[in-house]
Amino acid sequence: MSADPRADALVDRMLSGDRRALARLITRIENREASVPEIMRRAYPRTGRAYTVGITGPPGAGKSTLVDRLLAAIRKTGATVAVIAVDPTSPFTGGAVLGDRIRMQAHTLDPGVFIRSMATRGSLGGLSRATAEVQKLLDAAGFAWILVETVGVGQTELDIVRLADTTVVVLVPESGDGIQTMKAGLLEAADILVVNKADREGAPRLMTELKYMVHLHRESQLASRDLDWEVPVLSTEAAHDVGVVELLDTIGRHRAALEASGALERGRRARRARELRGLILAELRQEVDRALADGGALERVLADVEAGRVDPYTAIPMIVERLRPGPPRHS
Repeated sequence: MSADPRADALVDRMLSGDRRALARLITRIENREASVPEIMRRAYPRTGRAYTVGITGPPGAGKSTLVDRLLAAIRKTGATVAVIAVDPTSPFTGGAVLGDRIRMQAHTLDPGVFIRSMATRGSLGGLSRATAEVQKLLDAAGFAWILVETVGVGQTELDIVRLADTTVVVLVPESGDGIQTMKAGLLEAADILVVNKADREGAPRLMTELKYMVHLHRESQLASRDLDWEVPVLSTEAAHDVGVVELLDTIGRHRAALEASGALERGRRARRARELRGLILAELRQEVDRALADGGALERVLADVEAGRVDPYTAIPMIVERLRPGPPRHS
């Protein structure tokens, strides 16, 4: 019997297609309620069927409009789509967040679409731990496609590539020399590069430069690549619905290449292993925090470090020794 029958009931309703129950479960995850582990245990057996596409890039690249048009293109195929829009936590960006939501209002009455905005909650890479858990809930709820749009901060590309099956990096001609410092990360993260707002001046030059970068990177990584895939550089005008179908087709080609080579399953296995390590580390952090808060010997060690009587490197083995469980007792 679950410790939280209400959470159990919400999971049952979600698995039967109740969107309100899904929304309430996501709220529980965002609030880190005590029922989250049980919710995820119930959902986990139903995961592994959705295909996740990450859309990332610098602010102002038109990612939200592109996601909106990509969502519409996928729905024309009859497949269901869920969108996670990862927003900055800062209240100063509230206008942009509101704009994104208004832009996707046309899909809110579509039963085959689910859209949720989530805050980064201070995560360095723009993706909170909750995002990966919400991705699994959406997968368990039966959505065929999950689109994750991230806020364009420095490490987002590295975060999103660990979460998505296909990563799309969106740039605009105005990025110009500003992408110079981002290039290494972009090439590591991108499965597909998109120059959006391609009707603006500078788009052909940027596309030529990106294609040259991709070619050089591919030549230097021949021995270590997991998949024989040269990152394509596409142009779109999302505001005018130009190039979006071609982008969806290219995502489909990347998915087919991943599936044919076995790289899709290898990537998902690696993701599950990283998830377990992350959960273990999170649990250990909580255990240490609880032990420090309880006072006693650990509190005295912490006080010695704060006062400068003991250095942190000496303190670590002392703390580990006190946290380590004793030998099993025999009756």
